[in-house]
Amino acid sequence: MADHKKIILTGDRPTGKLHIGHYAGSLKRRVELQNSGEFDQIFIMIADAQALTDNADNPAKIRDSIMEVALDYLSIGIDPAVSTIFVQSHVSELTELSFYYMNLVTVSRLQRNPTVKSEIQMRNFETSIPVGFFTYPISQAADITAFKATTVPVGEDQAPMLEQTREIVHKFNSVYGETLVEPHILLPENEACLRLPGTDGKAKMSKSLGNCIYLSDPEEDVQKKVMSMYTDPDHIRVQDPGKLEGNTVFTYLDAFSNDGHFAEYLPEYANLDELKDHYRRGGLGDVKVKKFLNRVMQEELSPIRQKRAAYEKDIAGVYEILKKGSLAAKQTAADTLSEVKHAMKIDYFDAPDFLSEQRKRFQS
Repeated sequence: MADHKKIILTGDRPTGKLHIGHYAGSLKRRVELQNSGEFDQIFIMIADAQALTDNADNPAKIRDSIMEVALDYLSIGIDPAVSTIFVQSHVSELTELSFYYMNLVTVSRLQRNPTVKSEIQMRNFETSIPVGFFTYPISQAADITAFKATTVPVGEDQAPMLEQTREIVHKFNSVYGETLVEPHILLPENEACLRLPGTDGKAKMSKSLGNCIYLSDPEEDVQKKVMSMYTDPDHIRVQDPGKLEGNTVFTYLDAFSNDGHFAEYLPEYANLDELKDHYRRGGLGDVKVKKFLNRVMQEELSPIRQKRAAYEKDIAGVYEILKKGSLAAKQTAADTLSEVKHAMKIDYFDAPDFLSEQRKRFQS
């Protein structure tokens, strides 16, 4: 068994640029965890193999997104000297681990996984689910256990996936002996960040719905998207009382604003609670609130944009970071795989006693 190291494994599917939903839900926290000094190792995976499970016929989309995601990581403050950024498909040990774990999970258990259920529905896969997509909770278990992750920071919607990993760990350890490390989930602390809605008020921010603010969006695009955001449809005149429930602008302010922003950009209010009270009472227009939100968002995104522009000038350097990280991740995963094969008694050519055992069997 591993020693008591604190290890993080997290990552994203490269299906395009990352947006502020990713940022609020996991990326920002990831940087805080990295800089906390609490963790011995941090592995951040660009999950291209997983992205191919439902994009198998569009490999160019995944290929083009690898560098986009890497640039987003580096621009938000992921430090390759502290965190290992790697590409999933270049750690073949993960595939082999998945294959062994498949023997420990039943089809009906996968069918009951709420995340798989909702993702299948969302992609209209009901009648023809690719096997790779269907088994991706097993693949995730391989990713997590390969690096002996103790902590997996994810959104609430991923909790059933982590539960499945823990089941696989229990099953493996009870059948083959204590080998795998059981991971724990780390949820976002800010309620508004659990699932940031799209700019149109739809529950999910997604590339296909065109309701995203991307981390790499230019200043004018962010402003345009904020100013056209969904608010309270009944709040027609400034003097009308306004509703906060389902009002995207206030959800974003919950996620991103702090008292310092009010002191700087909207000093007539001490904090968000005062702004909300005024909006509820009536007499506060949406445009004023949106202009404030735009200032808040620009302050958050401006340093990210600048950092990204610098990294874009050195793509060869980013390429080297990915290559080096993938080699390091491969070595770690290979060590775990070797322990797994030993536990499963299939390490025939690495086990010094295999030959002597067989000799005894056949010569006695």
